[in-house]
Amino acid sequence: MASTSRLDALPRVACPNHPDSILVEDYRAGDMICPECGLVVGDRVIDVGSEWRTFSNDKATKDPSRVGDSQNPLLSDRDLSTMIGKGTGAASFDEFGNSKYQNRRTMSSSDRAMMNAFKEITTMADRINLPRNIVDRTNNLFKQVYEQKSLKGRANDAIASACLYIACRQEGVPRTFKEICAVSRISKKEIGRCFKLILKALETSVDLITTGDFMSRNWRYCWCC
Repeated sequence: MASTSRLDALPRVACPNHPDSILVEDYRAGDMICPECGLVVGDRVIDVGSEWRTFSNDKATKDPSRVGDSQNPLLSDRDLSTMIGKGTGAASFDEFGNSKYQNRRTMSSSDRAMMNAFKEITTMADRINLPRNIVDRTNNLFKQVYEQKSLKGRANDAIASACLYIACRQEGVPRTFKEICAVSRISKKEIGRCFKLILKALETSVDLITTGDFMSRNWRYCWCC
């Protein structure tokens, strides 16, 4: 009980611009960042590593207090993976109600754009039951294209959709433009344009699709049914 009281008494922080947002911990730098605007609203969070456990449950069950994946090597500046519960404490605000951390670092716009693209790629892949290796290859393709700025002026969603199409073909599990279009908000025409531009920009190629590629997939589907 005493431990729980001490935990509740700890100061908690929230973004002054988005107080209801669930803050994200930059595990590497130890900062807490608002996912809506990128504002750092707290820093030097103690890394408790594997010793963290819930005070209310000492059993060896999954601890909901620690969530998130390991560092994402595709992000240039920082990895944002561990979610921190929202708080409304006044510890991080001055007497005028302004955040004490307004002038601190913010997440770079490029990392924010890539994070959004990676989420969209994962969502599209999940909708058509694509494995993790497809997602990883798609993320890498998108990162290369984004950093080269070779498709400047094209929507990131369209680029991500085309990258997913390319990744499927490179991994030997091709999907049609129609299938990719169905799980994205992008037209087949725009995906096709980005597809050609990406191949040219990355100086890469994909194997030709044969009817056998789709026949084998349909056969596996029928066999499972």
